[in-house]
Amino acid sequence: MIQIAVMVSGHGRGSNLQAIIDACKENRINGGVIVVIGVKDDAPAMERARSQGISAIEVRPKAFDSDEAYGQAVLDVLAEHKADLVCLAGYMRILPSNIVSAYRWRIMNIHPALIPLFCGKGMFGEHVHQAALDYGVKVSGCTVHFVDEEYDTGPIIIQKTVPVEEGDTAETLAARVLIQEHKAYPEAIQLFSQGRLSVEGRVVHIHPK
Repeated sequence: MIQIAVMVSGHGRGSNLQAIIDACKENRINGGVIVVIGVKDDAPAMERARSQGISAIEVRPKAFDSDEAYGQAVLDVLAEHKADLVCLAGYMRILPSNIVSAYRWRIMNIHPALIPLFCGKGMFGEHVHQAALDYGVKVSGCTVHFVDEEYDTGPIIIQKTVPVEEGDTAETLAARVLIQEHKAYPEAIQLFSQGRLSVEGRVVHIHPK
């Protein structure tokens, strides 16, 4: 069983966190969430974690003099909890390079679009879905990817699609995509837990059981 750490922001509801927790409880992931690390102690996702008996620890970036010092503080928490995999769930910052280096190809993120479309700095929440609608795409979706040193540029693990329907708003499209996010993230984590993922260049290979 893998030990999963989830990193969250100060504002997200924690629905992807909950999807991961539920998948672990239902044995759809061979592992468990052992710690949630957040930038704000009273964030909804932190409270959600504590309500289910999961340790939730604040590591506030502004409390440190450098990204490296912040990264080391996060690494200390990860080491203390013996985390095998780090999952970003609504985490809004670029991770410090020392975290990415220490957990290379062991950090995942989910993005509410089909990367490389509508991603990068400033592309979060309803901004993503409005950009997709403004461009006129007929299909959108979500992407689970490994994390590297930039926004949304790491190798892609899983993508799921949804149709863009006539009359969609950013809110209605977001709701449809979120359903697929809650499926895709646990699937990607389970593949990791089974040792079925490898990275070659930009390509993530999914190996048979």
